[in-house]
Amino acid sequence: MGLGFWGYALILPLFLKQFSCQEPNTDGFFVSQFFKQMGLSSTQAYNFSAPFCSWQGLFCDSQNEHVIVLIASGMGLSGPIPDTTIGKLSKLQSLDLSNNKISALPSDFWSLTTLKNLNLSFNQISGSFASNVGNFGQLESLDISHNNFSGEIPEAVESLVSLRVLMLDHNGFQMSIPRGLLGCQSLVSIDLSFNRLEGTLPDGFGSAFSKLKILNLAGNKIHGRDTDFADMKSISSLNISGNQFEGSATSLFKESLEVADLSKNRFQGHISQVDSNWFSLIYLDLSENELSGDIFKNLTLLKKLKHLNLAWNRFNRWMFPRIEMLSGLEYLNLSNTNLSGHIPREISELSDLSTLDVSRNHLSGQIPVLSIKNLVAMDVSRNNLTGEIPMSILEKLPWMERFNFSFNNLTFCTGKFSQETLIRSFFGSTSSCPIAANPGLFKRRRSANGGLKLALGVTLSAMFLLVAALVFVAFGRRRTPKSHEAKDVSFKEEQSISGPFSFQTDSTTWVADVKQANAVPVVIFEKPLLNITFSDLLSATSNFDRDTLLAEGKFGPVYRGFLPGGIHVAVKVLVHGSSLSDQEAARELEFLGRIKHPNLVPLTGYCIAGDQRIAIYEYMENGNLQNLLQDLPFGVQTTDDWSTDTWEEDGDNGIKNIGIEGPVATWRFRHMIALGTARALAFLHHGCSPPMIHRDVKASSVYLDQNWEPRLSDFGLAKVFGNGLDDEISHGSPGYLPPEFLQTERELPTPKCDVYCFGVVLFELITGKKPIEDDYLDEKDVDLVSWVRSLVRKNQGSKAIDPKIKETGSEDQMEEALKIGYLCTADLPSKRPSMQQVVGLLKDIEPKPNQ
Repeated sequence: MGLGFWGYALILPLFLKQFSCQEPNTDGFFVSQFFKQMGLSSTQAYNFSAPFCSWQGLFCDSQNEHVIVLIASGMGLSGPIPDTTIGKLSKLQSLDLSNNKISALPSDFWSLTTLKNLNLSFNQISGSFASNVGNFGQLESLDISHNNFSGEIPEAVESLVSLRVLMLDHNGFQMSIPRGLLGCQSLVSIDLSFNRLEGTLPDGFGSAFSKLKILNLAGNKIHGRDTDFADMKSISSLNISGNQFEGSATSLFKESLEVADLSKNRFQGHISQVDSNWFSLIYLDLSENELSGDIFKNLTLLKKLKHLNLAWNRFNRWMFPRIEMLSGLEYLNLSNTNLSGHIPREISELSDLSTLDVSRNHLSGQIPVLSIKNLVAMDVSRNNLTGEIPMSILEKLPWMERFNFSFNNLTFCTGKFSQETLIRSFFGSTSSCPIAANPGLFKRRRSANGGLKLALGVTLSAMFLLVAALVFVAFGRRRTPKSHEAKDVSFKEEQSISGPFSFQTDSTTWVADVKQANAVPVVIFEKPLLNITFSDLLSATSNFDRDTLLAEGKFGPVYRGFLPGGIHVAVKVLVHGSSLSDQEAARELEFLGRIKHPNLVPLTGYCIAGDQRIAIYEYMENGNLQNLLQDLPFGVQTTDDWSTDTWEEDGDNGIKNIGIEGPVATWRFRHMIALGTARALAFLHHGCSPPMIHRDVKASSVYLDQNWEPRLSDFGLAKVFGNGLDDEISHGSPGYLPPEFLQTERELPTPKCDVYCFGVVLFELITGKKPIEDDYLDEKDVDLVSWVRSLVRKNQGSKAIDPKIKETGSEDQMEEALKIGYLCTADLPSKRPSMQQVVGLLKDIEPKPNQ
């Protein structure tokens, strides 16, 4: 099994020694019927005429008679599992059907008594979880998370005496945790989070699980006391957030405990001292409880601590702790904790700190000079701070994800900006001085001595009026075409706007259907304490006004906005029809929010508003690759969008536009874009569990962040959109369509489809040409792929290289990159490399720093 997917794909032909249909009433017959009835067509990996033990994800016994392991994760299997299929695999030990669209289990499923590992997570299975689960007496791992199970957790789980891992999270289980669970005393990991469980824990819960290392009960309505966990001697990760536990938080800590999330409960009392039971803590969240009295004075003894959140408690007024002693701290939230005094300058010694929130306190004095390199989020709002914001912080603003200095007595504004600029570009005021701003308004510019200078551009009013008029004429407020001419304008607009959105509609008509906007929550993953609602989204996007519109596309519009806390976002309204329930859509978005990689555009949050699913992404300041290569504007820009310009002060303290620096016109830059995009796809294909296929890789889905790093967008949205999207995306975008999709009987999308599309993007990077409808030496009916592949076959690849970059690096490296694109765009998917291999090939031709 160590070969993995692609290893088996390579050796597959060796197994295809005989071709015969699967004999009835054999494991091969049962599995083939399962795949066929669940919507999987015959492919090279699932050649239903070949011996079944050669199929992808199937592993048989030594006699090749019985299936021992069946892995079919993320294969697009849909509907109820039929009887007399996998339920007849009498020797099956491991079954993984995760990340499909399975809606029900067969009646003979419970006869799989030899199962040791069962994974049904991320499906659509509803109804109760049958008490027949007690038949699985040999089961060691059970994962049915992220489904729609409801009713009670069956008492029959007590029969699972060998069970070590139990994951029932993100379902709709109700009532109390069953006493039968106490029979599973081999458990080392339990996750029951985000269900509808209530009541109290069974008596003896803690003592029953002496071997338990991980317990997650978050997001339920369970009542209990701190003493319920007293006997858990081996616990290393405890998450009981969002419940109704009471008592003293201190008694929960054990010497083995590394992660403790006790937030959003009813814990009370003082925590004046910490003892040796706290010393292993890496993650500690006590926020949103009723803790009072003095904060623990020897906090600095927690040397391993990386995450500390004490926000929203009832502590006595206390001075800022000697936080610099916690040298490994990465996240610190002391908001609304009655903190007073000054922010100590020693906080700069926390070199790993990325988030600092000390808002809503009584802090006074000046903000100290903070030279923390990793700081990306800072909130000091609603205090009594005075003086200037230090230049060391101002210089960091272009790199920070969010910040807020508002509602203080700072003198940041004095003489620096015009009142018009302040009103338009900032928010949160005290004494007519708003001081929480959009990071995109600040741009880095090296002076002659190599230092950084910050400035803001002042937009010419005449230009504003002109562009506003053009936008109004081109798009209109309601976008209702009244003539043939109006329809032509809309069509041209659709073709010129790049990015993932290019459809025309009045996308704001649905807003009126959202009642009580203040009651519709917006989830921000890394800011759970921010009380953001749909009304904040309306404010951030000016009621989804066209002035904030970035782009429109096939599946919905995307808007630019600033949420409370200075969070700069791109807001995508997913208007494509979806068959998912609100709970299912939220679950998928929560899943996507956990996928993090330096070359992926991060999903920072979401909102379910009426019938709309709204995805909230981190804003990418430098647009997308298609616009960069073709020198197009980024979507529908307003005159306030200065993100593509560089500004510099002139000698008269005025500001002049010095134009766009052209980083794209170098081989080194384009190679960096290619390698970053390849790493993103390799992570989705090989680093995610289950693997994820992007399905729509193209130049307009590669974005550039404020540091010009490539970020791949729109991964994993297929399930959120629901019905019809899989088929629509699988058709691909013009110029990026893999040859296998031109066949009459199209195959399901595979990772090799992404590899092909990446090859097209790589050709674009090296040639500077569009995938279709470009000038390919005046050849008609020739697209980019066929043109470049023809030149490479004739050893004339140098003719395809973009003249803009030809003199900026090694031409041999550029030709080698064309050959990599040639491999990626092979007609047969089996001849294309994996994205892991592509990353390796690109690294082999990486330009040296002096190139």
